[in-house]
Amino acid sequence: MAETATPTPASVRDGLGRRWFWAGLFAATIFLASSRGRVAAPDITHSDKYGHFLIYGLLGTLICRTGHGWRAGLLGLIAASLYGVSDEWHQSFVPGRSCEVWDWVADTSGAALAISLYLGVAWYRRLLEATLWSRRKPA
Repeated sequence: MAETATPTPASVRDGLGRRWFWAGLFAATIFLASSRGRVAAPDITHSDKYGHFLIYGLLGTLICRTGHGWRAGLLGLIAASLYGVSDEWHQSFVPGRSCEVWDWVADTSGAALAISLYLGVAWYRRLLEATLWSRRKPA
C-alpha cells in the first residue's frame, strides 16, 4: 500500500501562491481587455452580458479556489463583484466603451452561479480540480 505524504506548510503555501497567481493573471487580462476601445464580439443583442457572466464566473471560481468552504466562496463573490464595479468604472474612461450597471449585474450573477456550483456540486468541483497531466519526473 502506497503512503501519501502529508503536505508541508511550504508546499501548501506554494499551492496557494499558484492559485492567487492565476486569479491575479486573469484579473489583469480582464483589465487589459477592458482598456481597448473595441472588443471583438459577435453582433448579437446583449451578447456582452453572456461574456461578462462567463468571465466573472471564472474569476470568482479562481478566487474561491484560494481558500476552503463557504468563506472562500463569499470572498470570491465579493471580490469578483467589486472587481466588476471597478472594471465598469475604468471603462467609463476608455473611448468607445461605457459603464453599464447591467454588465455589473451579469458579472456578479456569473460569479455567484459558478461559485455555487463549485462549492455545492462535488462532481463539478472534481472535474475542475482534475490534473491534466502527471507531474512525475521521467525515469
